[in-house]
Amino acid sequence: MNNKAVLVVDDSLTVRQQVGLTLTSAGYQIVEACDGQEAVDALRAHAEVAMVLCDVTMPGMDGLEFLETIKGDAAGPPVPVVMLTTDGSPDLIARAKRAGAKGWIVKPFQPHLLLAAVRRIAGEPG
Repeated sequence: MNNKAVLVVDDSLTVRQQVGLTLTSAGYQIVEACDGQEAVDALRAHAEVAMVLCDVTMPGMDGLEFLETIKGDAAGPPVPVVMLTTDGSPDLIARAKRAGAKGWIVKPFQPHLLLAAVRRIAGEPG
């Protein structure tokens, strides 16, 4: 078990619950946000967040805008961000990588693969 927190950003409550269940069962703490602006605020409020899983398509500030915002934000240390989305288009993936995304997972996800990716990004043994 660990005590690392993961910020899960998705406008779908169901997806946040699925990701949360997968990660809490492995000992992670979960912080949730339903859009990019809430995620920016959550990062500032929760210093314990070690990484972010973020949807791309959301109302208000989307996931790519969130990435671009925190990339230039000096308010806190940058944390690894993995995009979790239904859209696997090469253009979006390239834009996300330019903005600093560390990975891209296409929904629907398989829980064991999501957990393996989180552990790898967080620098933990598999």
